Amino acid sequence: MIVLDENIARQSVLAGLHWYEGKVVSVKTLRPNTVIKDEAIPSLLSKQKHPTFVTTDVDGFWRKVKPNPRFCVVCLPLPDYRLHELPSLLRRLFRTEGFRTKKERMGKIALVTETTVRFYAVGLPSIAEIPLAK
Repeated sequence: MIVLDENIARQSVLAGLHWYEGKVVSVKTLRPNTVIKDEAIPSLLSKQKHPTFVTTDVDGFWRKVKPNPRFCVVCLPLPDYRLHELPSLLRRLFRTEGFRTKKERMGKIALVTETTVRFYAVGLPSIAEIPLAK
């Protein structure tokens, strides 16, 4: 399951994720009719079955969220006018070694750019950096 942060769960992004075979939802669907603060998101994710949370709020999540074996967080530093790039960057991430399957992604917090993936994870003592798949 891909869970999109509320600021990126718009039709253009959803349409671009048509290639993903699993479920794609907004974080708002995890707790409807309430305001969801950033601090509450890890707890909500841990109650789902292997979600990958995708956000452009790098300051709110990168190096702030503790890795958890029940979920993955993907941070993409994209301004609103570049959100159309999100689906292809996410697809490239899912072709990158260590991120190809849900099982490989769980427990990782990743920062994805056009060329690299930086991540920290459960049991990993420091931040690792690998090239993003083409």
